[in-house]
Amino acid sequence: MTQPVFTATALTKTYVTGEVEVHALNNVDLEIAEREVVVLLGPSGSGKTTLLNIMGGLDHPTSGRLFFRDLELTRLNDRDLTNYRRRNIGFVFQFYNLVPSLTAYENVALVTEISDRPMRPDEALSLVGLEARMHNFPAQLSGGEQQRVAIARAIAKRPAVLLCDEPTGALDSKTGIRVIEALLGINRQLGTTTVIITHNASIQEVADRVLFFADGRISRIQANETRREAATLSW
Repeated sequence: MTQPVFTATALTKTYVTGEVEVHALNNVDLEIAEREVVVLLGPSGSGKTTLLNIMGGLDHPTSGRLFFRDLELTRLNDRDLTNYRRRNIGFVFQFYNLVPSLTAYENVALVTEISDRPMRPDEALSLVGLEARMHNFPAQLSGGEQQRVAIARAIAKRPAVLLCDEPTGALDSKTGIRVIEALLGINRQLGTTTVIITHNASIQEVADRVLFFADGRISRIQANETRREAATLSW
């Protein structure tokens, strides 16, 4: 494995409701390497999204340490975390969050206008196979096409890391496979470290490693000798 892009030590997140403490993350130790594709699997409430939010600078842990390369995220204030997210992280969520009154091109351009070294919106859309649809509005696109616009928007600022929370959760199998193909293509072409939360166990086969979560902990890590292509998955 190459140099870690993320290193977590005893990472813990505790929510307190009245007298009840809920350990969303419980002393998680973790390394994720540059250019890796990592899939997080586990039941709802097992800590996957909490970890993703902390890695993305959207949330603070209760204790423990998390590094992005040599930068200790757990020492940053909210303003510095915003700068970290803007420069380094792309997000893809289950729901596309596109602006309905803007074309695909214009939705991607929103990100390029606030980025340090963006790619052109048409270039980002081309990477996800939507160059012919760039002037269409979201209502004129299928669900899978809208999700690929969301991926193009996320990668247009050339992030080091792409964090994906259930990116195929609202899609049928054929469309979901197209979305996973787009994510793997970005990883190959741009070297973007990619972390995917999913409830679909078949997606684990496209990953370099699979992290299984239970009760706020990583219960098991599985390394895949080879990554399968998305088109060969049994959905």
